[in-house]
Amino acid sequence: MKLAILGAAGGIGQALALLLILKNQFPSGSELSLYDIAPVTPGVAKDLSHIPTDVKVIGFSGEDPTPALDAADVVLILAGVARKPGMDRSDLFNINAGIVRNLIEKVAQSCPKALIGIITNPVNTTVPIAAEVLKKAGVYDRNRLFGVTTLDIIRSNTFVAELKGKKPQEIEVKVIGGHSSVTILPLLSQIANVNFTEQEAEELTKRIQNAGTEVVEAKAGGGSATLSMGQAAARFGLSLIDALNGKENVIECSYVESDGEYARFFAQPIRLGKNGIAERLPINIINKFEKNKLKNMLETLNKDIKLGEDFINK
Repeated sequence: MKLAILGAAGGIGQALALLLILKNQFPSGSELSLYDIAPVTPGVAKDLSHIPTDVKVIGFSGEDPTPALDAADVVLILAGVARKPGMDRSDLFNINAGIVRNLIEKVAQSCPKALIGIITNPVNTTVPIAAEVLKKAGVYDRNRLFGVTTLDIIRSNTFVAELKGKKPQEIEVKVIGGHSSVTILPLLSQIANVNFTEQEAEELTKRIQNAGTEVVEAKAGGGSATLSMGQAAARFGLSLIDALNGKENVIECSYVESDGEYARFFAQPIRLGKNGIAERLPINIINKFEKNKLKNMLETLNKDIKLGEDFINK
């Protein structure tokens, strides 16, 4: 199996690559292919290759990612600029939109059947960009394209455990909608054996929605979430690998092209299989608080999606 990371030399990329090989869930003889425009990338691969593992690690740098993508089964894209204090994910659009477009064009040429995970922000917009590029190339499969929103889930698990005196490993929060501010909606009402007052739900939802800003401000200009994002991306990447290997009942939440009930793209629970999404699972919102939050996010989410579509089609 071959997994390619595009944007591998940065803080997220290096953390992601390290976590992937340490988990040791690849089939024997697999390859981890690292690409970044930065010339340090082959050195990052060499560094990782000294860790005892069955995975072969190779690094590529320069303007063209094609050598890194050849015959890849999974591609994780995190290339782009990170947030700085005072910036919203939408502020990243002008730079990162072009980066994602260019990389996806290469993916369409080199490994059109790969499972593609988009990590580059703003995910609400970069995933529609990727979909439109793949459409133009004639290789789009809505079951093979994912926006990686797993960071919202692991943050939710951590914050709920802190608040309720639980072990984070015992908590699994479904997070739906999108991957920025008001579009992030943790379904706190669906956590087994945990109850919240309306004030707790409001405050916790707001903290989860703004957790990225919490990190950006704490780093005081030194970057955004890299280590936690690396862990989140590794979890999702390994879930894709497990599904490709035939493991059953692999469930994750991801920002995918939905069946259109709420928006064209929507983060929701999915069951993964050998061909990507095997099943889009029901959301089942029954809580009035969450229904209102969902209703109030849709205008923002649809604007984000249209921005990405228009970037490619106009």
